[in-house]
Amino acid sequence: MAELVSSPGKSGGRNLNRLPVRVDLTALVDLAFLLITFFMLTTTLQKARSLPLVMPAPGPPGFVAASSTMTICLGKNNQAVYFVGMPQKPLTTPKMVAYGTAMEQAIIQTAKQITATTGKKMFVIISPSNHSVYKSLVNTLDEMNITGVASYAIAPIPQEGIALLKQKGAY
Repeated sequence: MAELVSSPGKSGGRNLNRLPVRVDLTALVDLAFLLITFFMLTTTLQKARSLPLVMPAPGPPGFVAASSTMTICLGKNNQAVYFVGMPQKPLTTPKMVAYGTAMEQAIIQTAKQITATTGKKMFVIISPSNHSVYKSLVNTLDEMNITGVASYAIAPIPQEGIALLKQKGAY
């Protein structure tokens, strides 16, 4: 039982015979625990949000034309090289891009260009290098989600992609 006891004090030199004040704090302690329990049970924590990623079924890959494929090779220092086509034979000049709005604009512009020339939707191949960090891959996947690219794949980077990254100084 919690209680608050005050000692009798002297007032102005006179000795008063007062009884000590005794306040029972049991109800206050019970109320505090009830409030803590209430707020713990009614608080909702932030739910974890994750990006759904569907990996292809094992087996031979399907055919996608190089003219409707954008390849993004991830390098160091949050840089990437992108181009239309496959790393073995790029159809456009490989360009360097940093993450953020520049990457988003590059994806949107390339998608418009592919749709205008081929009439098909764009397919993106994301190839992280040994010098890229996991955050770069996650940022690129976020850009796929933001720009609305429905078809993309994560593939190992070929030697030609590494050569392009070295050529641009991003490996």
